[in-house]
Amino acid sequence: MSTTQEARLERQIERIKRELALVGELRPGSLSTQYNVCGTAGCRCKATPPKKHGPYYQISYTRKGKSSTRFVRKEDLPSVRRQLKNYQRMKALVERWIDLATELTTLRLTQKPR
Repeated sequence: MSTTQEARLERQIERIKRELALVGELRPGSLSTQYNVCGTAGCRCKATPPKKHGPYYQISYTRKGKSSTRFVRKEDLPSVRRQLKNYQRMKALVERWIDLATELTTLRLTQKPR
């Protein structure tokens, strides 16, 4: 039975590898919407109630221990959202691969004669 389980785990790992190859463009981080107040006296952003300038879109991420923030143009939002989603998908697939690989190696270690 352990051979069947081993084969099942290997098939699942291979499927994950194929899915990873199809992930596409990816980008780490989170997207936020910003509204700003300017320094111009009498501007609409200082009215009661205020009408702040924006929206401005911003992506924030940490890579190799360094935090970064970048503005995203409105016309680039669909692409950036897709990249963020692809990144999350990639992370989930890698986590699943690690779980399966750990299960597979544990199974193989317990099968070895002592």
